Amino acid sequence: MLAHDQLALAKGLLIALFDRARSERVEVALICFGGAQAELRFGPAVPRWWNERWLEPIAGGGGTPLEAGIARASQLLDAAARRDPARERHLWLFSDGRTTQWPARPRHADHITVVDCEAADVRLGRCRTLAQAWQGECIEAAALPA
Repeated sequence: MLAHDQLALAKGLLIALFDRARSERVEVALICFGGAQAELRFGPAVPRWWNERWLEPIAGGGGTPLEAGIARASQLLDAAARRDPARERHLWLFSDGRTTQWPARPRHADHITVVDCEAADVRLGRCRTLAQAWQGECIEAAALPA
């Protein structure tokens, strides 16, 4: 995610999504994963303002623990399903697909969107493959309004 300013693009898109969630009064959570851990940085809650401290520490650089990140997201989705089974739950995964981990589809994610941040000259296409395996959609990061 460090090459080709992919991480900066992803952070800009996150700000836009949080602004949209705030205006629509939608509950969101932000899970960041890198190194060997997954960390809940925000929520689940309706964002009332944007705080750059949520994004500033997000780093890139390989070794993405995708399984840990998806496991943490699954826990939040499971809790949300217990609280309000009728509410739809969405999972947005921002990735360049440069991981060897392929976790199972989160059980309580009604809609999954994989945002493909891959910008390498030789594209691996793993984000699209993962989205298809999870019966979700794959969107190129550059196609989203920031």
